[in-house]
Order: sequence, then C-alpha cells, then structure tokens
Amino acid sequence: MYKPLEIFSDLSEKLKYNLPDFPLCVYKGSLRYYDSNAFAYHWHADLEFVLVLEGAMDYFVNGRTIRIKDGSAVFVNSKRLHRGISAPGGNCSYIVVTVHPALLGESTFAGKAYLDQKFGLNAEDFLLLSPQVPGHPQILRLLEELHDRMQNAPGNLLHLLTRAVELCACTADHVREKPAEAADAHQLALIHDMTDHIHRHYGTKMTIDDIAAAGSVCRSRCCELFKKHMHLTPNNYLIQYRIRKSREMLKETNRPVSEIAMDCGFQTASYFSHVFRKQLGQTPQEFRAASVVSAS
Repeated sequence: MYKPLEIFSDLSEKLKYNLPDFPLCVYKGSLRYYDSNAFAYHWHADLEFVLVLEGAMDYFVNGRTIRIKDGSAVFVNSKRLHRGISAPGGNCSYIVVTVHPALLGESTFAGKAYLDQKFGLNAEDFLLLSPQVPGHPQILRLLEELHDRMQNAPGNLLHLLTRAVELCACTADHVREKPAEAADAHQLALIHDMTDHIHRHYGTKMTIDDIAAAGSVCRSRCCELFKKHMHLTPNNYLIQYRIRKSREMLKETNRPVSEIAMDCGFQTASYFSHVFRKQLGQTPQEFRAASVVSAS
C-alpha cells in the first residue's frame, strides 16, 4: 500500500508526487497501515482533498474537528495544520488528491491574486464535501476520475492537468473569504517555528523551554498553543516525532537499535524500547522484523 505520508509527514516538508516535477499527488490509502490508525499532523502549500471510500474519518484542521463519512470528502486549504484518524469503529479507506498552486498559475500576477483570494489565509480553512450539496457531486466525481487517470494513464499529463484545474476551480466556487484572523495566523506561524525546531534537532537533548524559545514564547504559552492546535503537549509531540523517525531508520537500515535510539534523541536503548513499545505495542526489534515480512 502506497503511504506518501510515511515519507513526507514532517510539517513543512514537500509531498512525494506520483510523477517527477509534476506537483500532483493522487493515491488510494487505508488508515490501518498507519500506527494508531492515524497519520500525523502536517501542513503544506498544496491543496488537499480526501475522499472517504469506506468507513469514516475524523479530520482535524487548524484546531477544528469534522467527521467524513463514506461517499463524502474534505477539502483542506493551503498551509493549514491537519491530520486524519479513523473514526471509532474500524478502518477507513480513502483517496487523497493534492494539487500544488504551481499547477494553477501561481507564477502569474493574475493567478497569484486569485489564488490568494480563494486559497490564502483569509479564505475558509476547509470544506466538507457532500453528495447532497449542490455542486459538490461534481467535485467528488473529479476526485475519482483523477485517481482513475493516474492509475491507468499517468503519462497523459494534459488530461491530469485539465481535471486537476477543474477540480480546484469547482472547489474555489464554494470557498468563501473570512475576515482576516491575524491572531490565529500568528499562532500558526509560531507552531510552525516550534515544530520546525523539533524536526531539525530531534536527535539532541531538548526541553520545553528550548521549544518555546524557537517560537519566542514562554513555556506556558508554548504548551497552550500545542494543546490548541496540535491536541498534544510539546513533549508528546517530540516523542511521537522521534518514534516516527526511528521507525523510518528501523525499516530502511540495518543499524543497531542502540545506535538508532541515540540518533533519535533517546538517552538509552532500554528507555527507547520502553517508549517504543508503549507507543506501538511492540519492541523495535519486533517492529523491524514485521516490516521485513510485510515488505516481502
């Protein structure tokens, strides 16, 4: 199962596109292939669409929660913090489509002005797309068509581009502007700074004060912002990120567990194994063995 978020789950990293230098990502996925049936908080400049095929998903966007049921979808605007998790009761399968503004004329003056209006920070953060809402069925159909095209004729870039542009144009018709929310925008910028610090220095000893300093805020404000926008404490986010990076190393290398533990910021291999098992329900060695089996 293709899992791009396993590769680009850092908040500000670029997506892994299906075709090199063509910033469109289209794939079918299932949350059961992710730890805890969820993918991590992240953000990117790309516009994101998630169409639920089976089950249901709780989606978190900039501190708000919505539920997407089968046959419905969510549109997440550019540079919004978001994550998805299976709704209580089981797995969720879905189609994800992301479109970078570069495909939509971002480099032109008129294009940038239009995209700022519809997909900038003063536009709505997300849209819940339902078959019952006029105009939404066309968007849902385009998501399925894009997936079919990418699977069956990925080399026909003009057809892919045409449908991607139509998808975003139809969505833009439903996106409303909102009053400028400088406070929220500023808070999200602080979150980006603090999480970026974690991503760059996760292998070193780090305190909440260090994380707070990266956002130029006090310790209590740091904790408040993480709770509001991430639904996690700074320490919990740091631990989850370290575990995520350790999983990548366990899967992709044969390095000793003790070495991986140190590189991911854990002071001892025994503490690393304790935290890893608490988070994932298995030891690092068991995780590595299971990854080898599933890859074969």
